[in-house]
Amino acid sequence: MTTIPQDHAVNVLFVCLGNICRSPTAEGVFRNLIRQHNLSEQIYIDSAGTSAYHLGEPPDQRAQAAAKARGIDLTNLRARQTGEDDFARFDYIIAMDNDNLVKLKRQCPAGFENRIRLFLEYAPGADRTDIPDPYTSDSQGFELVLDLIEQASQGLLEHIQSQSRLKPQS
Repeated sequence: MTTIPQDHAVNVLFVCLGNICRSPTAEGVFRNLIRQHNLSEQIYIDSAGTSAYHLGEPPDQRAQAAAKARGIDLTNLRARQTGEDDFARFDYIIAMDNDNLVKLKRQCPAGFENRIRLFLEYAPGADRTDIPDPYTSDSQGFELVLDLIEQASQGLLEHIQSQSRLKPQS
């Protein structure tokens, strides 16, 4: 179970299948972005997987290496599975692809469906709806994932800022 500090105005959960490639990358990229905008005290970020394949494991080494090359550290993250309580605790539940979107919608208790979205909905210039799973690909797959996540992260932050009254901390 994830404990969310009570002082955050907005809580964001990124979700993929195993929580070792795409969603921890999104967590790291988005955390870095909100840090740059001085919003770390107002936005809580986490990631999870819809499966229990990799519970407690760190992100894939290739995901860590690709992120590190862009100045993003994923080493302290550990895989966890989504749970029913996540739907009440997170304002935004961001699926990396349609398969995980469907799984989240099946798992979601009534009344929280509006919190679930595809990540690339926040990247209007993207030429796809899914962030592809790079697990069985080469390093180029991880670079593409990072490119898409960076694009969607900027759009998500702009959306959150337009929907809430976040003010950068000095």
